[in-house]
Amino acid sequence: MTGPISDYALLSDCQGSALVGRDGSIDWACMPRFDAPALFARILDPDAGHWRIGPDAPAQVQRRYLPESMVLRTEFHTDAGSVALTDALAFGPNEGEHHIGHSSPHVIVRRIEGLTGAVEVSVDLAPRAGYGLTEPVLVAEPGGVRTRGGPYTYAVSSEIPLSACGSDARATVRVEAGQVLHLALRVAAPWGAQPALLTGAQMATMLDATISAWRSWSALHQTYDGPYAELIRHSGRVLQALTYAPSGAVVAAPTTSLPESIGGERNWDYRFCWVRDASLTLEALWVAACPHEAAEFFTFIATAAGGRVLAGKDLQILYGVGGERLVPEHELAHLAGHRDSTPVRIGNGAWDQVQIDVYGELLSAASLLADQVGRFDPVTAQFLVDVADTAATRWTDPDQGIWEIRGAPRHFVYSKLMCWVALDRAVALADMLNAADRVPAWAATRDQIRDAIEAEAWSERAGAFTQSFGSDELDASNLMLQLTGFLPATDPRMRATVEAIATRLSDGRGFVYRYLAPDGLEGGEGTFAICSFWLVQCLAEIGELDRARTLFERLIGFANDVGLLAEEIDTTTVELLGNFPQAFTHIGLINAAYALGRATSPTAG
Repeated sequence: MTGPISDYALLSDCQGSALVGRDGSIDWACMPRFDAPALFARILDPDAGHWRIGPDAPAQVQRRYLPESMVLRTEFHTDAGSVALTDALAFGPNEGEHHIGHSSPHVIVRRIEGLTGAVEVSVDLAPRAGYGLTEPVLVAEPGGVRTRGGPYTYAVSSEIPLSACGSDARATVRVEAGQVLHLALRVAAPWGAQPALLTGAQMATMLDATISAWRSWSALHQTYDGPYAELIRHSGRVLQALTYAPSGAVVAAPTTSLPESIGGERNWDYRFCWVRDASLTLEALWVAACPHEAAEFFTFIATAAGGRVLAGKDLQILYGVGGERLVPEHELAHLAGHRDSTPVRIGNGAWDQVQIDVYGELLSAASLLADQVGRFDPVTAQFLVDVADTAATRWTDPDQGIWEIRGAPRHFVYSKLMCWVALDRAVALADMLNAADRVPAWAATRDQIRDAIEAEAWSERAGAFTQSFGSDELDASNLMLQLTGFLPATDPRMRATVEAIATRLSDGRGFVYRYLAPDGLEGGEGTFAICSFWLVQCLAEIGELDRARTLFERLIGFANDVGLLAEEIDTTTVELLGNFPQAFTHIGLINAAYALGRATSPTAG
């Protein structure tokens, strides 16, 4: 059985991903795309494939990402000596600075380095293509092995002789101080000429080039130097690692079906581009990484939507990373689930939900990044005008809301708020969008939405703004009433809402739940990390700096040893829950750290 998800570190080539455990085992890998059928999926089932490199003897483990990169270094310290394992998903040659991941060779590179003494290191390769459904045949040849079977073939290059038996390959090697060995796994189509196995020198060059690419990108993009700079920069690299470079799409997380409660059914596939999450990612990267590729994202959304909004239909809330609209949800019954949490799902049934908040997040990001983009191309500009017009038309409709509640549509306050944001930002962008003639209508509807929220969203019984019109239930998303500028931090109703969420929608220590109202699903969930970071932002803006800083320090204390956070935190078991690492959470960390920095030193950053 796999351990907690906090045991894992992320590898990414900005096209696909892998998760590496503290024991040196890759237990999740989707290549060549984030949403490709997993080759290694032991994180979801003990028999669904893995690739472990490490000592069999008991070892003390120390891990870190190499400075300014997402290249992982794991050190194993045993009684006999110590070795280091360096892992990366490789970038192509000549990448870095403005662009990384555009020419990915789809290769996992692994370097074993002897540090002291002599250590027996085992290699255990068990590929199981298609989420564990395929046990490929391994064919040995000089310099490595190849797989046959499944939708892709895999060439495993190795400076260590591998012994192939059926669907597995193994080796044991004595690694002495100063000795360096490389292995690599490359994915390719099963038809046509297969790529040659890599030599040790080629693998070494590929790994070193990947380290250099990350560092050159970080040096150019990551200029924030205010408080919490390293936290902000690291989370910025995580968000970049979740970006699909060929299209500009951003995945919510690189995994599927990691549970929101162990043994529960709240297990979803997050390997898709949500308009909301991706827009908020770009806003966070404005702080953490100067997103020069922002224009690519807006072009991606405009292209994926393909005139849908213009035709009078709602904007779809999520897409495949290549712009695919149809991502139907189904279950993989052959997988036991992470720590027996079923079902395991691929695809996401929320793809055809109506969520009218997405117009606001999209136009908010466009407004913030307008200077970065320079000028929207005519098609994208018209698309954003259509988005604003649709928000003006749809704001009176009920929907499923930000949390994708799988029940009857309601008039969620957050959804109304984000329609207000859409029109507010569209007014500001009007000249850039060649839409000055739309300003009077947009402004008038914006004011109507404000009147409706102020009249319908406040509950005297709750003493706060509530989840939906006519409800008394609290919802953490109403913290965004302050954070979007709809209400100032000094507004008494806003102050009351912040305090209500801090006291009645938290676990008693400030960790915030999304909501506590029934949502039609069995079981519960942990506190929602981004909501807790929203509370930090609100407290910082109010001037409650000690409370904000204390909560922030508690939250970042839940990050694992390589600084990664999941969607949720179970504060009873002190365990990360949900898909991992989660873009939403690292967005929240960046914005909260930035808010604290600005409150402490207004010129920070």
